[in-house]
Amino acid sequence: MASSIAQRLRSALPHINRSLRSDSLSSPNRLDSVVREISRNYATATGATEKKVKVPIKLFGGSGNYASALYIAAAKTNSVEKVESELIDFVEAAKKSPTFSQFMKDLSVPADIRVKAVHDVTAQAKFSDVTKNFIALLAQNGRLVNIDTIAKRYAELAMAHKGEVKAIVTTVIPLPAEEEKELIETLQYIIGEGKKVQVEQKIDPSILGGIVVEFDQKVLDMSIKTRAKQMERFLREPINFDSL
Repeated sequence: MASSIAQRLRSALPHINRSLRSDSLSSPNRLDSVVREISRNYATATGATEKKVKVPIKLFGGSGNYASALYIAAAKTNSVEKVESELIDFVEAAKKSPTFSQFMKDLSVPADIRVKAVHDVTAQAKFSDVTKNFIALLAQNGRLVNIDTIAKRYAELAMAHKGEVKAIVTTVIPLPAEEEKELIETLQYIIGEGKKVQVEQKIDPSILGGIVVEFDQKVLDMSIKTRAKQMERFLREPINFDSL
């Protein structure tokens, strides 16, 4: 079984290559106002000239838009990794404080109080202006409740910035070391040179067997659960005996 998963991925290469042909988000105009708000102190203090930044991967939804705007602002100040670290620190600190976690979720708290509270926290932590402005913007817009998700989406962008690709591999039992090594090599072959694969293993008995691989916002579902559902749909379809 050591090479079975890698072989399945290789057999799916034509489909994978077609799926990977997607353009990066090249027009961040809809995010400009958010980016300007996040970057305002940096631009004012340094008189920095505007530089064009391309988001490395396309993200969708509200959290994806906020994460993309933060990435653009961080890239313009050459602080992508620093902002990622600060965002993680803020999320982890909030999780350790039930009171603050509840405060972030409570939209009945006036916006100015939310903004002042997070400003005090981020100032005391000596966060960069980009991170401080971003968290204050979330507080102002009632989006602090989404910060965990936004931080995870931003981490995807930071990984892409560093030339890394996160692959989430779901199986019923942990992969043996030999099979994990071959899987990483196969994924590296699929993704190509210039990027490094970082594998995160997940265990989910509900897939019954096989494997599910998620990377670059693509899903390769080779689980027994999905195959069983496909077979069930096939068996439920009426047979046209006239065509036999």
